[in-house]
Amino acid sequence: KVPFLIWRVVDMAFWKEVPNMRAGVVTGDVAWDLLKFAKANHFAIPAFNCTSSSTVNAVLEAGRALNRPVMIQFSEGGSAFFAGKSLPNDKKNLQASILGAVAGAHYVRAVAPAYGIPVFIHSDHCAKKLLAWFDGML
Repeated sequence: KVPFLIWRVVDMAFWKEVPNMRAGVVTGDVAWDLLKFAKANHFAIPAFNCTSSSTVNAVLEAGRALNRPVMIQFSEGGSAFFAGKSLPNDKKNLQASILGAVAGAHYVRAVAPAYGIPVFIHSDHCAKKLLAWFDGML
């Protein structure tokens, strides 16, 4: 049995009220509209740093269970794990981090619609010293 409070949360899919909202990765105006809607209705969209397809799946499964949007974050260090920590990742080129972030984003785009919730993809904490990572993802 699900406790009453959690059951109420599961039944409240506020995000479906946002125009043009759909399951899967959201971008552009629809993404901004969802963020504004969340702020106006006093609910958060949680963000989770993911380092593998398993952690992505866990976040998507939790979002589906609660019928809530989620953010999948890829950090420079975590992205290297997504690609494989044994790959070259020198501080100038950040090859494994770039490869892992791009592979992770492709993975999320491929599987997110199946979970029936809106999903953001977010690059976590891109400090100036990591601009090579950000540029490489673009």
